[in-house]
Amino acid sequence: MAPNDIILLDKLLGQKKKDLAETLADDTYFEIFTFEQVLKNYELSYEELLEGKVGGADDGGIDGFFVFINGELVDEDSDFSAIRKNPSIIVFLIQSKRSTTFSEKAVESAISTIGEIFDLTKDMVALRSIYNERLIEKAEIFRNCYMQLASLHPNLQVNYIYASKGDKGGIHPKIIHKAENLKNTILGKFPGSNTLEKFMGARELLEAARKEKSFTLQLRFLENYISRGENDYVILTTLKDYYDFVVDEEKTLRRYIFESNVRDYQGDVEVNKDIQKSLESTDALDFWWLNNGITILASKASIAGKTITLDDVQVVNGLQTTTTIYNHLRQKNSEDIEKESRAILIRIIVTSNSETRDRIIKATNFQTSIPPASLRATDRIHRDIEDFFHSHGWYYERRKNYYKNLEKPVDKIISIPYLAQAIMAIVLCEPHNARSKPSSLIKREDDYKRVFNDDISLDVYFYCAKLLKQIEDFIRSSAIEYTVHDKSNLKYHFAMYLISKLIKKATYKVSEVETLEKSESKISTEMFQQALADVIRIAKEYAMANGNQPINTVAKSKAFVTYLMENFSTTPDSV
Repeated sequence: MAPNDIILLDKLLGQKKKDLAETLADDTYFEIFTFEQVLKNYELSYEELLEGKVGGADDGGIDGFFVFINGELVDEDSDFSAIRKNPSIIVFLIQSKRSTTFSEKAVESAISTIGEIFDLTKDMVALRSIYNERLIEKAEIFRNCYMQLASLHPNLQVNYIYASKGDKGGIHPKIIHKAENLKNTILGKFPGSNTLEKFMGARELLEAARKEKSFTLQLRFLENYISRGENDYVILTTLKDYYDFVVDEEKTLRRYIFESNVRDYQGDVEVNKDIQKSLESTDALDFWWLNNGITILASKASIAGKTITLDDVQVVNGLQTTTTIYNHLRQKNSEDIEKESRAILIRIIVTSNSETRDRIIKATNFQTSIPPASLRATDRIHRDIEDFFHSHGWYYERRKNYYKNLEKPVDKIISIPYLAQAIMAIVLCEPHNARSKPSSLIKREDDYKRVFNDDISLDVYFYCAKLLKQIEDFIRSSAIEYTVHDKSNLKYHFAMYLISKLIKKATYKVSEVETLEKSESKISTEMFQQALADVIRIAKEYAMANGNQPINTVAKSKAFVTYLMENFSTTPDSV
């Protein structure tokens, strides 16, 4: 391998880390960078990439652990009730090493770990003495979803990715052989599953990083279009041409053009069964007669012949239809796809106005039943928060990955779920709910209204977001004896406890947090250290008194929050 590949990769990593993640350690950023390249098609946010990091002491050689069901990332509170027959479960186990070689020892370590965490007869409690808590959490997430969906006969694929700065072409045959052993280990635990073993060196990482997302796309259409000006078009296009529009060069669905779509793909639900039946039908009815069609937003459109070119493409209504079409056609050979002449109706609206886009998204998605939380990003309060954060040089992501794609710094990007967790922990004093419900915290109407309402000032939203980011940065650099994963499990309790220390009482009101924010009180390093030490000490006491519970279980317990604040007054005063 040319030394230039390593030089160029190091240069790229150095520049990106400086611009996007200056507070992360070099090893941590390399892992996150690797995860991002491996999982590029899944459009994960920085929070999701960091959440999948399990590397550190006792990681069993695994640095990243990600589980997807039907293309959606699985969290510990994911709801499987809408999943239907034959779901797709895809697991990514990623090794990310900054060395300039590929190591036989690294693969051996992964084989040993996979053999244990994928052995469903092994007690996870016993494995806690061997592996770190974050790896155990991810293994439990996988086991839980696999066991819950077992009756639906899931299709399992396990991908093992080993990334380093080495030369993929120069990998020793012994390492290739070990990778084959790893594959056999997986198949031994899950016969009939699919496996993928992939090595990525400096050149492969560079190529992946250079792969740009295209938001300017061309769509061929049939006959004449209907338009009342330059801002709206109605066209018919063949299923084949629409398929070509929504897939990339590798025939993978362009997930990033659905970021404004408010609902996830619902799988084998009734509406998608009907779409599938229409696609499989051999009668004379054209597809668009039976389907409501697709709505696309764009910032600019131009037509040449029977092709329309669109900038900043977002499919805001039609995710179910699009995904069903994609799943139907991707299984066919190229000749059969070319023959697909049935049509689909497309509405194209051209606007750059964010408020107009929000109104269109909300209106087009009220036509079928979806959870109210899915439409929340279009609420006025979120636009107000976004504007307020932006005025302070921070970025509130109402649309997933909007600011990530604009390459804004990771420590200044705040997502809706992240802000909800910060408010739940700091303002509402429910850190156990912030920890236990990472993806479902505001799906219930009552919870949403408690977190996002006009009684909480924009200053408080901003203060809480900044404080949680400070806490995460402190936890990563803290020398206090405790694992980073366990300290991260307690970060919401740490945040609440720290506010109590500043206000000088165990329980407080929203108005007192606002007063604290306006006073611009500086939090010293000593106060951070003392508060974290207090929380860790009290958590250990509670864990021991309750059968030596793991810290991730303690962190989700309401009883622990009560215990923590009952012990507040007796802990050393750090003020």
